[in-house]
Amino acid sequence: MSDFEATFTAIMTVVTRTLRRAVPASADGSARGDEGAVSIEHVLWYAAAAISVAVVATIIWNQVKTTASTPVQSPSAP
Repeated sequence: MSDFEATFTAIMTVVTRTLRRAVPASADGSARGDEGAVSIEHVLWYAAAAISVAVVATIIWNQVKTTASTPVQSPSAP
């Protein structure tokens, strides 16, 4: 699995779990069955948040990879 696939899967898992928790349980406390529709505003907000997290994670990951690929200079004896 590539870095992009792993990141995308993790983000989708978090978004899906958060959207499922956004809908309150029924008034009588029974288990949730049909939870109804989620507003488009919620979907767009979570999508924007997920995209933002993915962009920041990609930028940080690329910086880490760039830093890790630079050679380390060994100290020279005086």
